[in-house]
Amino acid sequence: MNRALVIGGGLAGTEAALQCARFGISVTLYEMRPVVATPAHQTDLLAELVCSNSFKSLDVETAHGVLKAELEHLGSQLLAAAVEAGIPAGAALGVDRAQGSAGVTQLIEAEPLVTVVRDERTSLDPDQVTIVATGPLTSDSLVREIEVTLGADNLAFFDAISPIVSQDSLVPERFWAASRYGKGGDDYLNCPLTEAEYAAFIDALLSAELYPLKEYERDVMFFEGCLPIEEMARRGLDTLRFGPLKPVGLTDPATGRRPHAVLQLRRENREGTMYNLVGCQTRMKYGEQKRVFGIVPALSRAEFLRHGQVHRNTFLQHPVALDEYGRPASEAWPRLFFAGQLTGVEGYVESILSGLLAGWNAVRVLAGAAPTVPPRETMAGSLCHYLRTADPTNFQPMNANFGLLPPLEHRVRDKRARRRAQAARAIDRMGEWSITAVPALVEAA
Repeated sequence: MNRALVIGGGLAGTEAALQCARFGISVTLYEMRPVVATPAHQTDLLAELVCSNSFKSLDVETAHGVLKAELEHLGSQLLAAAVEAGIPAGAALGVDRAQGSAGVTQLIEAEPLVTVVRDERTSLDPDQVTIVATGPLTSDSLVREIEVTLGADNLAFFDAISPIVSQDSLVPERFWAASRYGKGGDDYLNCPLTEAEYAAFIDALLSAELYPLKEYERDVMFFEGCLPIEEMARRGLDTLRFGPLKPVGLTDPATGRRPHAVLQLRRENREGTMYNLVGCQTRMKYGEQKRVFGIVPALSRAEFLRHGQVHRNTFLQHPVALDEYGRPASEAWPRLFFAGQLTGVEGYVESILSGLLAGWNAVRVLAGAAPTVPPRETMAGSLCHYLRTADPTNFQPMNANFGLLPPLEHRVRDKRARRRAQAARAIDRMGEWSITAVPALVEAA
């Protein structure tokens, strides 16, 4: 059967489907929305961004910049769609949330080899080449099927979403437009706080009323990479000043000095009418969000277009449940692949990478070939290596970062020089690998 089944219409699932179609493989893509809703999605569009609208840095001296450069070599269609829907965000790739999802939905609907089924898929077929990319909000029915299939427990964590406010509700004289260290132009709105205002903000965070956790959620850990802002505040007075509210690289034109703390706002759309509170994910009650964030002078009259929220996310214990290709480690299901955040990658670009590799390996398996992953020296290959070899007792989702890469052949003491060399090596190795991998896929298909 020269057909692949993809379950899940998020970033990983749509990338996987488009890659299969790119190499001539017919795909049935299941997306349960709008038949079955999730706690976080707002639309029934494919590849909806439910958390931040930032795909992180484009600078190839950063880990996410390297990963994007690698994905360009591999022909990622979702990365291209994100760039097409890009909006100013300093050195980062900011994406117009609505335009990005609509663009991917149109790509899928225009692809003759992809058939979209709007229904919940709750069963797995060992004879069907299948990619499960249902993400951290996988339905309970499919989670139970996955647990039976893998024979391994799932871990869960909370993911949190930052509020979005209306630009015209901000207090004009209490913020200024600039990017940190002047990189990328005037893409962020910077809302300064004095030492007294910051202390009042922290006090309000610590006393704010939160939405209670459901009974089944109370023993679940928070994910360190996406902590609610009130949880960070509990770790100490200056935690936020060294985190999302750090003032470094910014000079307030009203004073000519660096502020005590800065809450940054990032564009949500091209028009610049909506702004996201960067790093301010929260589970405060809606009325409390207005009260607490209103302590920031620039936000004292803010109109909230979307409140922050927290939802339960699920991921697999990859080191024991899956192999390096995302297949069940037991080898009992050689035609089944998992992709995206369900596998323990964290982040939009990482999810796209995971979906792309799953799509490529589905094509290879359909042709009777063995699956493959990029070389260890690449950011993509190192992320795959980490997922398989991490300590299972302390496993948590992982972003791309330079710590994943193997050391250089020759020691480089300067950190920036070392990272530049690692980045250049990674991009070169991915270029070399893609030159051999893509023709092999064309031949396999």
